[in-house]
Formats: sequence, C-alpha cells, structure tokens
Amino acid sequence: MAITAALVKELRELTGAGMMDAKKALTEVEGDIEAAIDWLRTKGLAKAAKKADRVAAEGLVGVAVDGGKGVAVEVNSETDFVAKNADFQKLVAGIAKAALNVDDVEALKAADLDGKSVADAITNAIAVIGENMTLRRMAKVEGDVVVSYVHNAAAPDMGRIGVLVALKGADNGIGKQIAMHIAATSPLALNEAALDPAVVAHELEVQTAKALEENANSAKPKPEQVIHNNIIPGRMRKFLEEVTLLNQKFVINPDITVEQAAKDAGVEVLAYQRVAVGEGIEKKEEDFAAEVAKTMAGGN
Repeated sequence: MAITAALVKELRELTGAGMMDAKKALTEVEGDIEAAIDWLRTKGLAKAAKKADRVAAEGLVGVAVDGGKGVAVEVNSETDFVAKNADFQKLVAGIAKAALNVDDVEALKAADLDGKSVADAITNAIAVIGENMTLRRMAKVEGDVVVSYVHNAAAPDMGRIGVLVALKGADNGIGKQIAMHIAATSPLALNEAALDPAVVAHELEVQTAKALEENANSAKPKPEQVIHNNIIPGRMRKFLEEVTLLNQKFVINPDITVEQAAKDAGVEVLAYQRVAVGEGIEKKEEDFAAEVAKTMAGGN
C-alpha cells in the first residue's frame, strides 16, 4: 500500500508522533493505521488514540430524564447546518421524550410522536428540510435518580455530546459534576468488570511488547521476571485507572477518584452513558451522506 502524505498526516494527528516516525510506522505495517498506532506505542512514541478521534458525522444528541429513568438519542444529518435548524431540533427533542417509554431503536422508530410514528416523522422532516437524516441509536440508564448533561448545547437538552448518570441515593449536585467529568474524559467502562475483555487483552499485548523492547534496549536490562511480575502489571493498573470511570481521578478534585467523590457525597454511581455525535463512524466526512442513505434504505 502506498504511504500517502494524507495517511501520514492522519496518523500524526491521532498520535502526536513526528513525521518521520509516523511514516516509518506506516511503512512497517503496510499502511494499516491501527497497527501503526500500536507500533508507535510499542516504541514509546505515542499514546493510545481513540477511534472517536477519526469520526466524521453530523447531527445532534438529545437527552430526556423522567425521575429515575434517562435516555439519550443520536439523530444524524448530512451537515452541521441542519443541526441548527429549529425544526430538526424540535424533532430530536420529541424523539428523546418518546424514547423514555421504549427499550431499543426499533421500538423507538415505531413509537408515537405527535400522532405518527417516529420513523414517519423523520421521513416527513427529510422532505421538509431537504436533507437525509437517520435515527442511529439510543442509550438508557435507570437508578434512584438520573442526571443529564449536554456539552456545548445547541438548544436545551441537545448538543454534540450527551451524558446520563444513574445514581443510587439522593443527588446533591454530584451527579452533574460526574456527568461533566464523563463528557471530558470519555471513560471506556464503569469499572474493570464492565470493560471489554478484548480491550484489556489488546492493551496487555501492547504493554508487554513495549516493556520487553525497552528492556532489550536498556543499558541495564532487568530480569524478565521483574518485567512480567512488576512492570507490566503496574502499567496495566495505570491503564485501568485511566479508562474506567470509578477509578479515574475526579477532574474537580484530582486527589480522589470518582468513586470516592460519589461515596463522599452519599451516592453510588450505578451506570452511565456518554453519546457523542458520529462516535464509531470511521468514515471520511464526504462519505457520510452515503452512510445515511444506506441506513435510510434499511442497511446496517
């Protein structure tokens, strides 16, 4: 595969690596950008890059809360111009409220919205606004109380990032603080038990390769037993602290973890959802119209 300047630029933006390092990484792995990120990390030349950084999509995330129940919905459009349209914003708000009474996207599409189904309401909006749209996903949490937060809101309860936090106990303001923390840090899971085992296995592979390479190049190499019993487990503990919500340092008070902050406030975090527009759509911006059109036609 040809290593283009655009590919090198993308890798540099994702990892912060130098131009020559990025080019060498891509050459070593024949242009596979995921493998190139791992190669750079193994060499100690980059941190992990989040897939969300490569997302290209437009639209809005709408949130709605009713007591101990909260939902977030993502409605995509072709351009960010539509996200500023009052009719589109009204549609997103209506879909979010309708989502409170269903459990998945298919049920939501069939749910009632002002006398018609959500799916028909979207179809009508497409005809009026003149741009393709799709209801991509919904997320739901439940607890004694649910708190929502929208980052950079385009209108009340909607924006590019929506967060829900379900708590056990009575909220005294800590819920919004934790929701803002989640918006900023984008944790991968609530705790270690909820983390995808494949993510842990991949990180272990990278950290093992990195530690062994560093040791091999060290003027005073350590016994492999030390590498496997001390250094690698230590790095994995740090990784888990960084990517699991309850173990993260609380942004408002980095001296304590989120779990401790919640405990000090007399609550327990039961669940959370962070929904960002376009998250997980790994396509160039010019390809997103095709993504929406495919979804509207019934594709995946």
